[in-house]
Amino acid sequence: MDESTDGSGRNRELRRYEAILESLDDAVYAVRSDGTIAYVNDRYAEMKGVSRSELIGTDLYDWVTEETAERGTRVRREIADGDLTAGGVEYEFLTADGDRFPVEMRFTVVDDERADGVAGLDCVGVIRDIDARKRREDALKRKNERLEEFADIVSHDLRNPLNVAAGRLVLAREECDSEHLDAIADAHDRMGLLIDDLLTLAREGESDGAASRVSLRELVDDCWVGVETASAALSVETDRAVYAQRSRLRQMFENLIRNAVEHGDEAVTITVSDLGGGFYVADDGTGFGLDIVQTVASDYGWDVRVTEAATGGARFEFTGLEVVD
Repeated sequence: MDESTDGSGRNRELRRYEAILESLDDAVYAVRSDGTIAYVNDRYAEMKGVSRSELIGTDLYDWVTEETAERGTRVRREIADGDLTAGGVEYEFLTADGDRFPVEMRFTVVDDERADGVAGLDCVGVIRDIDARKRREDALKRKNERLEEFADIVSHDLRNPLNVAAGRLVLAREECDSEHLDAIADAHDRMGLLIDDLLTLAREGESDGAASRVSLRELVDDCWVGVETASAALSVETDRAVYAQRSRLRQMFENLIRNAVEHGDEAVTITVSDLGGGFYVADDGTGFGLDIVQTVASDYGWDVRVTEAATGGARFEFTGLEVVD
């Protein structure tokens, strides 16, 4: 007789399965058709706070709350009716001392073939402690609520003076005609977009779908118009495009340009050019640096490195991005 099919071989196979179950960080249990516990691993007993011998042979529902028993019975009924092939519920795990913590349970009904010769076995389940995950989710929820509240306050405080400025601009146009008024209107529009971006990021975050093809030359030219550049000069030596969220990338370039102008001399020259696997932004002034540069680069998984430009200023190198020549 083949040893794998006799009692000795089956016992060895069952012991092997049991050794695997004992190595898991999750709690595992098996229940007979009469509702009594046929097996639990050490992790299950540890979570429950009693020995395995105290659990074996007792009714499973003696160890849970009434609410959990009702939910489990409902899911089992759905499995029996063919609506589900396996059950999954989140509930409050009840310890022997009456303590509770959130868990996630997955269980399935075992038919005669899947029972593999274990008489009367009805269902098996795996229970995972999700207390730490729930705490993180709750903390993130509170953080997002505070962020949205902050964004609403900032948005309100920014829009009020912006609306006043826009109203004054209308009055100014009635009194005179100047090219400076168009520049002011463009600045107002840009401020409105930045406020909208703030609210979007605070309330929804930036989705992967927001990325699109962005021409570096067109974007940098737009940024140059939107920033007070004094006597600074711009040299764009690239025709590349990158895949990114346009408003976020514009925010990064505007900050680079603005800080190069503010911290360099009046005649600073800012250069944007190609780099293997990316691009670089350099100036010939005293150098510049902002946290937002690193933040935006990290959002897209880009690598950013700051070196000294050939002309003595700072050079930001962005690599590891998807570029289109």
